[in-house]
Amino acid sequence: MKKVLIFDFGASSGRALICSYENKSFCSTEIHRFANTPVNSGKTLCWNIDMILKEVDKAIDKAEDYGFDAVSIDTWGVDFALLDQNGEYVQKPVNYRDKRTDGIPEELFDTMPEKELYLRTGIKQMQINTMYQLLAIKKYNPEALSSACHMLMMPDLIAYELTGAMANEYTNATTTGLIDPKTKNWDFELIEKLGLPKRIFGKIIMPGEQIGCLKAKYTDKEIPVFACPSHDTASAIVAVPSTEKKFAYISCGTWALFGTELKEPVINDLSFEGEFTNEGGFGGTAFLKNISGTWFLQECIRHFNANGEVFTFNDMEAFARSAPPFIAKINPNDPMFMDKNGDMPKKVLEYCEKTGQTRPKSLAQTLRIIYESLAAEFAATLEALEKVTDYTYPAVYIFGGGSKDSFLCQLTADATGRTVIAGPTEATAIGNAMSTLITLGEIKDIAEARAIVKRGAQLKEFLPNLADGDGRR
Repeated sequence: MKKVLIFDFGASSGRALICSYENKSFCSTEIHRFANTPVNSGKTLCWNIDMILKEVDKAIDKAEDYGFDAVSIDTWGVDFALLDQNGEYVQKPVNYRDKRTDGIPEELFDTMPEKELYLRTGIKQMQINTMYQLLAIKKYNPEALSSACHMLMMPDLIAYELTGAMANEYTNATTTGLIDPKTKNWDFELIEKLGLPKRIFGKIIMPGEQIGCLKAKYTDKEIPVFACPSHDTASAIVAVPSTEKKFAYISCGTWALFGTELKEPVINDLSFEGEFTNEGGFGGTAFLKNISGTWFLQECIRHFNANGEVFTFNDMEAFARSAPPFIAKINPNDPMFMDKNGDMPKKVLEYCEKTGQTRPKSLAQTLRIIYESLAAEFAATLEALEKVTDYTYPAVYIFGGGSKDSFLCQLTADATGRTVIAGPTEATAIGNAMSTLITLGEIKDIAEARAIVKRGAQLKEFLPNLADGDGRR
């Protein structure tokens, strides 16, 4: 039996777990957890990378007590660091919610239309994409770009710090918007057209390939560090508890990624109109739409905590349940909700005023609007997904932190008219570990991995429109 040390970096915390497959069950033990919140460096919102690396070191020290045979790392996509020829920082990683990309996509669209870029890359054009972050550096800090020799996405960067080896893992690289979906390599023609230095884009490796081994300062053993599907969504999809080959899912956390798994990308007028993106997956394509998810609830909690009122996610759910339905509706993807600074309840109120709808008069009403708007967006996305893929999905799998929210799951079942299967909560960590256990030969393939998850996870079903109004069983 082999054990994997996995690192999973989410929007508010980083975690280290020891994972294995024994006695026909997936086993995991969280050995270390730490904050992963952005910090301001001057006027720039950045990753707290120095603190993170210290916490990673602590986790490896703790992991020695358990024993482990491999390491793999996932984070969210789009963020990166620039390094010079000596492997030293030219620019430390900036958080994608930083304002430096404001207006950058629109400037590019004057010379490269949005649809042209989409049909070339298969990636939905969002200002958070790495491409626009790089163009912002080119515009505001060209010296950094001219000094850079390497661009490492966040999982690649952490792997480099652990091993001294540099590589760009495929699934995370697709979130840059600079990958050719046909060759699965960098689109150097596009990179050149954008005026970006080709030298910073390194070797692409696939999930399952070895990046290197842990440095001697960590262990006297030869412990390999493998590339998992290092984009957290790609890892989470590995853990979908479905035995069907075709399924619809919502990876529901800060972002809600609504989509399906395809063998090949779908890039056409219909997918463009539906705002679907084609990201790398574990042996396939993650075909999905990005929707702001529990970000709304996180921001409400942050706002009230900052003002001395302590609320939990359970409180948010209870407040929303208490309010009357269908007061108003927001567009969860409106840019006004993206900014990390500000009063989210006030933003919802301002949106309702701007669109001529009834203003919420309480926190409960504000939260009800958020919940119902998310469910409505999920329903519209399912309809578009079925149109693009020409397939009717009988159920929707919700996994990640949002799967714990019974009210959101029930509203989604009601809005879509489909059974919602909720869980596992820790899909990203499970998928990360499962992929590396497959590489180690502990699990046969992704189909077996999903069967193991389905057998072992505590799943809940929510049925649409039941008379008792609950639907959970």
